[in-house]
Amino acid sequence: MDYIVKLKLSDSNSLITEHKAVVGEKIITQKTNVQSVYLIKDGLAKCYLTEETGNDFIQEFFGAGEVFGEIELITNEFSFCTIEALVPTIYFRIPKKTFDNLIKEDAIFNTFLLELLASKIRYTALRHSYNQSHTIEEKLRSLLNELPDLFKKIAKNDIANYLGITVRSLNRVLPNLNTNSIPHLGSSSQ
Repeated sequence: MDYIVKLKLSDSNSLITEHKAVVGEKIITQKTNVQSVYLIKDGLAKCYLTEETGNDFIQEFFGAGEVFGEIELITNEFSFCTIEALVPTIYFRIPKKTFDNLIKEDAIFNTFLLELLASKIRYTALRHSYNQSHTIEEKLRSLLNELPDLFKKIAKNDIANYLGITVRSLNRVLPNLNTNSIPHLGSSSQ
């Protein structure tokens, strides 16, 4: 992210712009033409796919430093998912033309992009492997380790959706966890 900030600051006419999204605002909408790459500076967003049944399937939660939209620009495909702010979120927007120029002309940016894509592939493989071989309780503990204030920022429905379970199943697992490690977990959910 530091390099993107440096690029933005190095050119007074920079096409890299900073934006703010309010809670619930969709930064990218599923099945739309994406014209920019986005980098979260601060905040939290969810990346989800809405199925034909109307159910949402949360792919990931994005925090500071996360990049999205690059795959759609590289492949010239419509967006696969919706990206929606869960808290007030500040992000950088890099238009397609600027992104294409950076790929062609900036070796540091190109290396950053290759490392980013490799990291996403690796993370996806590790996450799928982990999800196949661990219990719901273990997956929830791992998620709490990554996001200690999980229950403050993310709705229970979204947490359950991300874990691939129902809210009812989530509520059954919660009493088995050390509730002292779950800040602001209401007693009605236990």
